[in-house]
Amino acid sequence: MPSDAGAGLSATILGCEGTHLGPDEHAFFRDANPLGFILFARNVDTPDQLCRLTRDLRNALGRDAPILVDQEGGRVQRLRAPHWREWLPPLEQVAGTAPEVMERSIWLRYRLIAAELRSVGIDANCAPSVDIARRQTHPFLRNRCFSDDLGTVIKAARAAADGLLAGGVLPAVKHMPGHGRATMDSHLELPRVDAGLMELEQTDFAAFRALADLPMALTAHIVFDAVDAGHPATSSARMITVIRDMIGFDGLLISDDLSMQALSGSIGERAGAAIAAGCDIALHCNGKRAEMEAVVANAGTVGPKTAKRIERALQARQTPDAIDTAHLEAEFEALLKEPRNG
Repeated sequence: MPSDAGAGLSATILGCEGTHLGPDEHAFFRDANPLGFILFARNVDTPDQLCRLTRDLRNALGRDAPILVDQEGGRVQRLRAPHWREWLPPLEQVAGTAPEVMERSIWLRYRLIAAELRSVGIDANCAPSVDIARRQTHPFLRNRCFSDDLGTVIKAARAAADGLLAGGVLPAVKHMPGHGRATMDSHLELPRVDAGLMELEQTDFAAFRALADLPMALTAHIVFDAVDAGHPATSSARMITVIRDMIGFDGLLISDDLSMQALSGSIGERAGAAIAAGCDIALHCNGKRAEMEAVVANAGTVGPKTAKRIERALQARQTPDAIDTAHLEAEFEALLKEPRNG
């Protein structure tokens, strides 16, 4: 997308209602002109159906819009059996893999996931999670993390991102600046973190700093008392400044789903607050028309800085080389069976 092509582009990514795009929804998306779309299990039936849906979504906008999905593996994967592979939770795969082959096994995992996604027209994945697991990490997140060790998280997340990129899929790291300390499920309530800034900088923030060159990231709906006790990171200008300056991320910053109950206010107010705080894009996932209309109205259109970040992100989409999927799958399975030393 040329740097001047952001004119009139809504600063949103939106969900759709079901497994196909009807004429009325097509017209709404054409007029709303979001940056792109995100798909959920309600949108997924068969590979042929999904190919039609992703094609129709792009046709509604008249451009090669990015289409996102959450395909981490484990509990959080929208494409499932019998048409797609069931993957181990990330924490289980890392813990069960010999350390010397861990990074290769993660790269293979996400290269194969990328092949699955690209084959049905999906070119962005809300993964990897760069959160550090802890004993108190809420169960909704814990086994979606790679490890409780900072260095292992960084290595695994880098391998995952590289595997996705090699397969032509943009990674969107999450949940910036770190969700691992949360003891509550942000889908239902607002977590708070009371750790000091120095401790955060050396741990949670350090993980994301190591991945700060990647093209996209999703925010965390968490209050960090040491930075801004009054607002969750998604709607905190102070925290967005930390993300940009202390963590060093200058990629496309996308809010996590605005429908989550960690956030307060109307859905339109949530969108406006995220953009005002410094998020580039407001993400709305549930496909409800009235909510999407409010999000579009309050998020506004893309400005020059965001347009440049979108351009850089989309330029990172690679055309994947042809692969022998069966060969990579066999290598992946063999690595999972390698004994751990000690």
